[in-house]
Order: sequence, then C-alpha cells, then structure tokens
Amino acid sequence: MSYTKLVLLRHGQSEWNKKNLFTGWHDVKLSPEGKIEAIQAGKILKINNFKFDYAYTSVLKRAIHTLWLTLKELNQLWIPIKKTWRLNERHYGKLQGMNKNQITHKFGKKKVQEWRRSFKIEPPALSTNDIRWSRFDEKYSKLEDYQLPLSESLCKTLERVMYLWKNNISTKIINGERILIVAHGNSLRALIKHIENINDNDIVNLNIATGMPIVYEFDSNLNYKKKYYLNN
Repeated sequence: MSYTKLVLLRHGQSEWNKKNLFTGWHDVKLSPEGKIEAIQAGKILKINNFKFDYAYTSVLKRAIHTLWLTLKELNQLWIPIKKTWRLNERHYGKLQGMNKNQITHKFGKKKVQEWRRSFKIEPPALSTNDIRWSRFDEKYSKLEDYQLPLSESLCKTLERVMYLWKNNISTKIINGERILIVAHGNSLRALIKHIENINDNDIVNLNIATGMPIVYEFDSNLNYKKKYYLNN
C-alpha cells in the first residue's frame, strides 16, 4: 500500500539562534549557517526523490527563506505556497530579544525550562503598548487583536496550528497531495504532538533540529503510519 507523505522542516539557524536569543515572532534573518542548512535539506530531499504538490510556511522570513532555498534545490519553486501566521513560532512575550543564558541566570533553569518546553505555562506577557507587540507590524494588519498574542504557551500555539491543520492541510493529505511544511521549533512541536498523540508531560522532551526533514506517512483516512528523519 502506498501512503501520502508529509515533510516537516524546521527553518535553518537564524541570526538570533546563533546569538542564543529568544526569538518568537520577531522577524530575524537566517544566519549564513542557516542558509547552508536549508540548501542541504533541499539536496537530501532531492536525493530521496521527494516531489511536492503544495507548501506551507509562516510569515516570518527565516522560515520563508528556508522554504525558498529548499525548493530551489528541488527545482520546485513553482509549486503553490501558503504563508500563514498560524505557523509562526510560539510567542515568547517579554523574553523576546533576551539572552537565554542571562534569563536562566536570573530566573533559574527550572523556570526557564517551563517557559520554553512545558505545554500550558506562558512566559511573561508583553503589554499592548510594547513596540514588540505584533499589532504594530504591518504583516498582521488584517488580524484582530485577539489573534495577536502577548505571550503564548505551547497549548495556545497548538490551537492556532490545529485550525490550519483541520481546515486546510489535512484535507490535502487525504486527497493524496504531497505537502512540505517549513515552520518553527514550537509550531512544529505542536503539530507533532497532535500527529503522534504525545501527552502533555512527554512533549517537554521533544526537540526538533534545524534543517533536518522529518517525514510522516499517512493512509487515505489520515491515519499516521510511519515516521523517519532524512539526514546525511
């Protein structure tokens, strides 16, 4: 029996990943190393003869550029692409732009681990007059205030990702379309939690490497059958 393949790819290393800063919805570029990771992801997908009918990404340039570089290697830049805020990284609130080591020194490893990895705990929230709030970003001008987080738990990230999954992506997979999703560590963690039915406690242990394609295979009823990684 043949199964429909879904490929998940976390964007390549960003400039703020390299500086060890909390990034969230802040729109930073790929680092030079991140561009190489994206190109390499395309190469390994090409070696394994992957072809796609449709791609999804966030509205953040580190994910968009990763997708472009990957598709360029595959000679598939022509496929339809949907960019959506629902695949954005988890919003880290007041932590955005702060150094992870400094925050750990100030608040302790346990608290920072809860903010970063737990399912329901949110980091400290921005205020609505903070210039870092997405209401002041043109990309989100058509969204309502309630759709623009001041901080997010993984649980809230899952809610917005699942809206896209249930109302768009899953239908394409059921119809046999081959999908590539290039997104972020936490939006992908949220989606994987749903696909694999990972419980709220165990999700804390899931880490997703940058630039490494993850392949899921589904039957025609959207039952998850197989998972594997593509690496060098």
